Amino acid sequence: MSRSFRFVHAADLHLGSQMAALALPEPAAARRFAEAPRAALAALVDAIGAHDAAFLVIAGDLYDGPWRDARTGLFFNREIARLGPGFPVFLLAGNHDAESRVPAAIPAPANLRRFPVARPASFRLEELGVALHGQGFAAREELRNLAAGYPPPMPGQFNIGVLHTALAGRPGHEPYAPCTAAELAARGYDYWALGHVHAFEVVAEKPHVVFPGVLQGRHPRETGAKGAVLVTVEDGQVAALERLVVDDVRWEAAAVDLAGAEDEAEVEARIARALPAVAAAAGGRPVALRLRLEGMTPLAPRLAARRGDVAATAQALAQQAHPDLWIESLEIAAAAPSAPTPADPALDLAALVAEAAADPVLAAEAAVLAAEVAARLPGGLGAGQEPLGAPLAAMIAEAAALARDRAGQGG
Repeated sequence: MSRSFRFVHAADLHLGSQMAALALPEPAAARRFAEAPRAALAALVDAIGAHDAAFLVIAGDLYDGPWRDARTGLFFNREIARLGPGFPVFLLAGNHDAESRVPAAIPAPANLRRFPVARPASFRLEELGVALHGQGFAAREELRNLAAGYPPPMPGQFNIGVLHTALAGRPGHEPYAPCTAAELAARGYDYWALGHVHAFEVVAEKPHVVFPGVLQGRHPRETGAKGAVLVTVEDGQVAALERLVVDDVRWEAAAVDLAGAEDEAEVEARIARALPAVAAAAGGRPVALRLRLEGMTPLAPRLAARRGDVAATAQALAQQAHPDLWIESLEIAAAAPSAPTPADPALDLAALVAEAAADPVLAAEAAVLAAEVAARLPGGLGAGQEPLGAPLAAMIAEAAALARDRAGQGG
């Protein structure tokens, strides 16, 4: 049986991806976000050396798609070379870097071992008593159960299955290479190194079925710590599982309850109290924060009417909490107490808002305008991401709040 050793399981590095564009006032901060996927890989290589790992497994989506030029591949080669010529790296193609999408354009490092895409194959590390089994994606749309064709475990070895899959389904992920955790367990392997799902998850134990998550969060929905997994094996069994947090920047979301706030000084105080915890959780990393102001307050119309001033104040308070805490977006979801019905039906803004929100023609026109704006933003902001801006009903409600404030109707 295999002796004791450690290995690192990573997936979804997405090198070459375009980080969600940020309108940051500091160019240096914007550059750091743009370069974060590469910085995360460099930090992973450092962590592998610091923890004396024996090999690295990358379970798909090393690259985000076809290269714009060879620099992306050359960067990966250079980082892998830092591990040393005898350090094994096992690479599986996923949906983003399927063989048909990212053909080999430059020589691979001598220590890189690729799983084939035509059929499952196995690699052995005889000195460790380890056998790795896997099959990569030939094309992006892989809807077969690849794991069903994986070979039986090799007797006397620590068997690792490497697979890019959403299992039976995970929210926000295409159902590629579908299978179940029970099917994987039935193969008889000791560990399943999965990729494709961007959130860290230990799906099962005995055997361990693990998603390490994306190495570096790339947009506002990928919040929190990101990285890889360090697996410790003792006497042929998984003895410990440890997250290696290597992300270089952090995306976060926070809500501030303004319920009952009567003046702007109180609003500022509540925002200021919420921000230090966000900065502390990031461990000194730059943070792009999606900030939401909510709760029932008579100040809601005024806050909506002065969105620019509120955003500037929030950014100033953020940088008091940490110099690299940036407000990525500000959502004003606060509501005012119900106002009495206006005497003049023509000024019944509540009725007008309800009518506008239900108008399909207005919704279609708003969608077209949002798409036009997204297409003109630098770096393709919004491409493949969530719809630009707030939902139509929320935007109409905010416009109504602004109108009430301007008309002197208050809440």
